[in-house]
Amino acid sequence: MKLMLSYIRRHIGKFLTALLFLSMETAADLLQPTYMSFIVDNGVKAKDTGKILEYGAIMLAIAAMGALGAVMRNIYATKTSQQIGKEMRLDIYKKIQTLSFENIDRLQPSSIITRITNDVTQIQMFINGTMRIMLKAPVTCLGALILIIWRTPGLIPMIVVILIISGFLIAGNMRLGYPRFHRMQKRLDRLNQVSREFLSAIRVVKAFRAEEEEEEKFRQAAEGLAAAGVSAMRVMAVFGPLINLTVNAGIVALLWISTIQPPAEIGRLMASINYMTQVLFALGMVSHILNSAVRALASSRRVEEVLQEEPAQINHHGELEIRGNIVFDNVSFTYAGSAAPALENISFQAHAGETIGIIGPTGSGKSTLVNLVPRFYDATSGRILIDGMDIRLIDMNILRKLIAVAPQKALLFTGTIADNLRWGDEEAAMEDIQRAAEIACAAEFIAETEYGYDTLLGQEGVNLSGGQKQRLSIARALLRKPKILILDDCTSALDATTEANVLQGLQREMTDMTVLLISQRISTVMKADRILCLEDGKVQGFGTHEELLAGCSAYQAIYNSQIGQGWKDRTYAGKAGAVYE
Repeated sequence: MKLMLSYIRRHIGKFLTALLFLSMETAADLLQPTYMSFIVDNGVKAKDTGKILEYGAIMLAIAAMGALGAVMRNIYATKTSQQIGKEMRLDIYKKIQTLSFENIDRLQPSSIITRITNDVTQIQMFINGTMRIMLKAPVTCLGALILIIWRTPGLIPMIVVILIISGFLIAGNMRLGYPRFHRMQKRLDRLNQVSREFLSAIRVVKAFRAEEEEEEKFRQAAEGLAAAGVSAMRVMAVFGPLINLTVNAGIVALLWISTIQPPAEIGRLMASINYMTQVLFALGMVSHILNSAVRALASSRRVEEVLQEEPAQINHHGELEIRGNIVFDNVSFTYAGSAAPALENISFQAHAGETIGIIGPTGSGKSTLVNLVPRFYDATSGRILIDGMDIRLIDMNILRKLIAVAPQKALLFTGTIADNLRWGDEEAAMEDIQRAAEIACAAEFIAETEYGYDTLLGQEGVNLSGGQKQRLSIARALLRKPKILILDDCTSALDATTEANVLQGLQREMTDMTVLLISQRISTVMKADRILCLEDGKVQGFGTHEELLAGCSAYQAIYNSQIGQGWKDRTYAGKAGAVYE
């Protein structure tokens, strides 16, 4: 509730204006039965047409005032709640930008999406309802009860009984509803996770004809959400009618009283029955709103969890001139929730302008190692130094501005090719963009597209091949002109000839960059200045190709498996290795 109040305070003027019009509408609703009783008791019974017309005109004016209040209340409530929803989503998005990968891994992307969308929608609906009907319901209920007691004091005992029973039912509704709605949001997280995994891997699913398995996963997630929803709605289905039954019993009692009421009191009794009907409506709305409040509180707690999340990494601000010397000093790293370390006691040094090849079998920790350099994660123990300074003491904005990454899975965004390349440098001139594309061997296929650099890409570059996306990713990294360039197996989708051309272009540009070059292909790293060989998260060897071939058994095994199998591999190695000659 504290979270919602903090956003309401930002728009307190509009909120109070909505409540003012709501009060006008509620007052109009409460006055109508009283003037109806005046018409019956003072006009109809006395056959006074003047009184009937007089009170009728007053009722019409009151109805017009109520209609005006309702229209203005709806306008202000909708504008305010929509604005709050927008700001809350933006605040969550901004907060996520400050979090590290460790935070995001723990919160889970599918759950974050649910919180930005469904949870904020629940809060938004509750705030809208607060201004539209939430305050109207209790005020109408209280006002109607006061007017019943004022006009028919003998009904006080019955009113007290109705209120006590209704209060117990509403409290029970909230007590049982809150955990069920919270569970429902968790099930929605799971459904979003399954949907996201399926849609992102739909080509693999179809390639392996795994539609039935994915359908079963989705069915289970959907059934889990449906079961949680039924459990939550069952609470509403039970308590709502019980509250209605309690108030309707009061109305029946009033009708029974009317059989023994003197004729002079019929108008007053009619007003009391109308007020009891308003009480019934108000308590029904209170029950509905409290269910909405329960859902909003569950959602608010989940949104608050994101907004209060403390970044796992501390950022120190300051200026720094980076040349590109990198030192790993006994570095170990373990992913959250993992029992075994991904990296263990890693130590090596890369001099400024040096190219370090990194090779090892799948799962050896190559990508994990380079993810520590731009502080996507922080080392569990040990230190990483750049130009002698612990990277945890370097402003992350400065650090990442001077580092460029070309990942194995090239991630592109909806927009033009030029827009995607400008992620490397948003101020880049077209000449620089074209130059980077030429170095990455992307200029040729870009020229073959209908609109060149203005060609629109689909989500994740779906209208490009894997190799084309990797070349754009390399061009984007080069456009940044970084001091440290990380190439994380970013040529894996390229054929040998194209890879050789790309590496040759990179060699010309990498003279003043420190390069960490990951590859599964020994022919790609063998001409690097030095090579780091990893296995099971540990350093097996570090040195030149010749040094490792002479003294590192793990490197020898990789070499023999790739180069020592026949003339095809040796020919391929010659093509790739020629770029360094």
